Amino acid sequence: MFISLFATIGAATTETNSGGGILSILPLVLIFGAMYFLLLRPQRKRQKETRSLQSALQEGDEVILASGIYGFISAIEDGYVWLDIAEKVEIRVARSAIATKVSTPSSNDQSSSDKNDKK
Repeated sequence: MFISLFATIGAATTETNSGGGILSILPLVLIFGAMYFLLLRPQRKRQKETRSLQSALQEGDEVILASGIYGFISAIEDGYVWLDIAEKVEIRVARSAIATKVSTPSSNDQSSSDKNDKK
């Protein structure tokens, strides 16, 4: 009695599993697609921006290091940058340690702030 019951259940499960080959792979493809757009693509974009920032560095630029140190670039070597961080204090850091470039205010911003100071 139990053997015939298990035999009918086994036959029913083999019939339902035979048609879902493509549909069983679809969730894995969707998960990989979501991971690509949520994790991999933004990371590559940040790496590209960092590479372009580090290649566009020039002497005299004000930069912030990943450790939070502000400084002005005094010289650029192959993989290193010399920074003036205080008067008569110069340090050598790896180019990859530079996190951001400090934007200097434009001349229009300075002229408007000068007008406000005169009032």
